[in-house]
Amino acid sequence: MVLGWHMAAEPPLPEELSLRMKCLHVLERDLVERFIRGSGPGGQKINKTSSCVQLRHSPSGIEIKCQHSRSLAANRVKARSLVCDLLEARELERRAQRRSDAEKRRRQKRQPSRRQKKINVANKRRHGSKKRLRGRPGNDE
Repeated sequence: MVLGWHMAAEPPLPEELSLRMKCLHVLERDLVERFIRGSGPGGQKINKTSSCVQLRHSPSGIEIKCQHSRSLAANRVKARSLVCDLLEARELERRAQRRSDAEKRRRQKRQPSRRQKKINVANKRRHGSKKRLRGRPGNDE
């Protein structure tokens, strides 16, 4: 006999979302879930039922409010999916920053080309001649 889930038990999450959460190291015990009354259009129904899900991921501090559908179960799944989206975006941003920093270090350490060295020497000579002209007037040597 297969028993369906009720409010006391956890509803089964879609397999794809479970794998995604596992890859991102999002554990159910790290999630603090609250059910609150929604807001916006919907009249008496929205004011009486707690179908809005507020989900907080303790390690990262991410807090999500989800009221995309009238179904509490659908909102629970959607909230977890949104937490995963935010964590993935943070990770991608962190990787891009690391890559950018490594590229910047590589450019800074790179030796200038012959042409660039020639340009740098010419600029230094021009700058030196300009500074020599800044001497005191009437002090010709």
